[in-house]
Amino acid sequence: MRMLGPNAPNHSHESQYSETRYAPFSCSSGQTVSNHWQRISRPHFTPILILNDDCLLNIFHLCRPEEEVRVKRIREGGDWGRERWWYKLTHICQRWRFLILGSASYLSLSLVCTYGTPVAEMLAHSPPLPLTIDHLDADRNINAEEEERIMLALRCCNRVRRIRLAMPGSNLQKLIMAMDEEFPILEFLWIAPSTDHDAGLILPHAFQAPSLRHLTVGYFALPIGSPLLTTQVGLVTLNLNFIHSSAYFAPSELLQRLLHMPQLETLTIHFRAPTPNHEFQQLPTPGMPRTILPNLRSFGFGGYSSYLEELLAHISTPLLKKLNILYTDHVPFSVPHLGQFVATTKNLRENAAELAFREKAVTFRLWIMKPHFGARVHALHFVIVSRYLNSQAALAAQVFSFLNPVLSVVTELTLHWDYTWPHAADPSHWRNILRPFSNANALFVHSTLVRQISRCLQFGDGESAMELLPKLNRLGFYGSGEGDGDLDAFAAFTEARQNDGRPVTLVRVRH
Repeated sequence: MRMLGPNAPNHSHESQYSETRYAPFSCSSGQTVSNHWQRISRPHFTPILILNDDCLLNIFHLCRPEEEVRVKRIREGGDWGRERWWYKLTHICQRWRFLILGSASYLSLSLVCTYGTPVAEMLAHSPPLPLTIDHLDADRNINAEEEERIMLALRCCNRVRRIRLAMPGSNLQKLIMAMDEEFPILEFLWIAPSTDHDAGLILPHAFQAPSLRHLTVGYFALPIGSPLLTTQVGLVTLNLNFIHSSAYFAPSELLQRLLHMPQLETLTIHFRAPTPNHEFQQLPTPGMPRTILPNLRSFGFGGYSSYLEELLAHISTPLLKKLNILYTDHVPFSVPHLGQFVATTKNLRENAAELAFREKAVTFRLWIMKPHFGARVHALHFVIVSRYLNSQAALAAQVFSFLNPVLSVVTELTLHWDYTWPHAADPSHWRNILRPFSNANALFVHSTLVRQISRCLQFGDGESAMELLPKLNRLGFYGSGEGDGDLDAFAAFTEARQNDGRPVTLVRVRH
């Protein structure tokens, strides 16, 4: 974009209307008017010209991208293309141009360097505004010309405010090596390779960003003792995704670093392939003080359960609203600290839950439906990597045994199936899964699971039909599959509940 300079032709028409006078038009309460300004004189006028600079600035301020994308902005940055909102406004007239450029800080103006941007021309003909470097489309190829444009923008390190790069590791490493200076106003850094995930990317030792507030890197070898992390006390977002094994750090090291990040709101720690030996080295001592993260709203973890257990045993997050966990354990494990953590975190309790069985993992979500948006917002979400249904059910039941405080308040449970071929799990695993949901009044089961769930709800002599799901009054199934339409599978269960005075209604529902 070629900006117009101070000597460009004046397209202002203000002088033609210098004698026009306007007065506000008052109306009583409840009266509707189509025009809030009444013309008093002169037959020709442009209403916008009655606005002084302060009014125009307020209008321009409202034209900026809205903060309704704040959650996405924190994690991914949002749509940075919208940051070019002011480009066309500066071409309306000289008054607008000078007013906008003279209020660059107030309006948070920046120049966006993205795919196809003529960076050299932009830098030569535009004011020295902060730069936003945005190359997030991982599906686009980066040729030599595009790479040189990015390099040119990165060389203006004193002006770069935000960086977002996703491209093949070979391209990315070249650009990263050019970041071997201090970026004094850099606030947002998001870097991850789209391919070559084994590269173990490394930031230059000389790279510094004292104003950094949002940091997201993927497949990097970024030690917890890196100068980039040891000098940051104002971080709001810290996402270390798929940490390379060479940069592994112990829980005690992470906790020590988090002590100096009191403003942190979003934290993600995801190890790509930690070894079992790593998991049990340098664990925190029992007498280690608790790390309080007073502003943390979202916490994500990927790795072994033992690592997370050590973290949860020593942190407090009073405002936490989202907990995302990816367990990479392949054998039964114990998570007592997870149970204690969610029991004492009041925002992690919701009244709906979904347990989904997929070909490579089992996932669980506690969520609440937002009726005005028609979307589910989850509070607790965990994924356990496992390939077979019986193993998935056993692992889920093991975790559920520690989550009674939050599962006992769930009123609606859905069991979802996403396999392409049939599997079966031991009935005892299903019973252990259902047992903690003591207050669930609705259970929805995928049709492929109908026969397995119906078998686990069949009780022998002397066993009560109220042992599992005692508050249940609605049992539905959905989808198409092996058990589609087989409501008779629940006949023995519904009859037993009817005899106990707690009837259950069977329904066919849409997912």
